[in-house]
Amino acid sequence: MLIRRETPADLAVRAVTIASSYKPHEEEPVEVILRDSLQKGEDWIPALSLVAEGVDGAIIGHALSTWGRIGTTPVPNLSLLGVHGDHRRRGFGAALVHATLAAADALDAPMVVVLGDPDFYGRFGFRPSTDIGIVGEEPAWGHIFQIRTLAAYDPSVQGEFIYPEPFRSI
Repeated sequence: MLIRRETPADLAVRAVTIASSYKPHEEEPVEVILRDSLQKGEDWIPALSLVAEGVDGAIIGHALSTWGRIGTTPVPNLSLLGVHGDHRRRGFGAALVHATLAAADALDAPMVVVLGDPDFYGRFGFRPSTDIGIVGEEPAWGHIFQIRTLAAYDPSVQGEFIYPEPFRSI
């Protein structure tokens, strides 16, 4: 497996997004619409847009992060994570999360935000955001809105995390 930055030539990423989030009742999964919108926006972080390649070079997973904010502090959020169904439970998602955290740390980000399964993300050190004085835009998110602090973490950064615009438009 190889984890690397996504390039404009990686057209297969959209197909992986479709395959990893397909729902029979949707013509096009909302994750695909969101991905397209995020990637065109000013808050997209190319350095945190990663792909996982299998041994044959095929793209089988992706992670995309965008900038949100807490007050005036920019904070990346792991906006989308997907692995093609044929390759799940083989470590590709975990490798993408680890690579995202390492790359965000290298950018001197104070933390990474995620909205997702605590059983999965907890393995990477994510914990409920309220543990460190941060809340999401929706109080109902509760424990699924999580934070992973990084080396540049500043405990004075507290308050409401604001997602980039495309999240409110979908």
